[in-house]
Amino acid sequence: MASGTIPYQAPGSPIDDIAYLARSHHRVPALVALTERPRSRSELCELTGVSSSTIRRTLDEFEDRIWIRKDSYQYTATPLGEVIASGMVDLIERVETERKLRDVWHWLPDVVSEYPLETWAAMTVTVADPDAPYRPVNRFESLLEGTDELRFVRPEIALMEPCFDVLWHQVDAGVDVVLVGRPHSHTYFLSTYPERSGEMMQRDNFTVLEHDDLPSHGISVLDERVAISCYERDSGTVQALIDTDAAAVREWAQSVFETYTAEAQPVDPQ
Repeated sequence: MASGTIPYQAPGSPIDDIAYLARSHHRVPALVALTERPRSRSELCELTGVSSSTIRRTLDEFEDRIWIRKDSYQYTATPLGEVIASGMVDLIERVETERKLRDVWHWLPDVVSEYPLETWAAMTVTVADPDAPYRPVNRFESLLEGTDELRFVRPEIALMEPCFDVLWHQVDAGVDVVLVGRPHSHTYFLSTYPERSGEMMQRDNFTVLEHDDLPSHGISVLDERVAISCYERDSGTVQALIDTDAAAVREWAQSVFETYTAEAQPVDPQ
């Protein structure tokens, strides 16, 4: 550092710099863009959708913080800017993951809270809402359509329309299916679909077991993917579906399935 040069002193705390970046939607994307390659002010205007005067003020602030440097008519991130950009991207991804799970967290198995962030981030969360109450059911239908093997503890969602039609066709096509359900769910299955259930129960690739003490959520293993069905306790409606191909979740789900299968009893089709 040259003699007499006073380094930039950021006012306030690190939180102030985070707040500065977060207050306007264009600042983090602009800084991230400058970590990728040098860009001109006009490029940044087009990329962020803000005015030239706004970008100019932003670039001035970035330069004051030594997050970027100017080379001719272009700007590029400094190593300090790269660290800040990377940290903000990580923070945003963490918050996105938290927001995705926030409304369904109380339905999830306790073991989920022990997984690292990377496992949470790999989860697809589908939540029902008043305008789309069957969204989780439709998501499960799409997963069921592509599977070659299904293992399921508390399979109520699989017995709902339109999932049951897909389940029927999958069993007919030879897909290996094992369902471990509560006694009354099998009563519903046998009484609601008497002809199809009777035919399915005769198939070697379709096994139905019952257990009196199952968890409040459904756990299905569809090939390499796991889906957790979140049921409303009183009505049994499907509030959310969380699915993932994370290896840790698959190992846990397979272990849960094997435990309940060992304790369950065959269902009498009569």
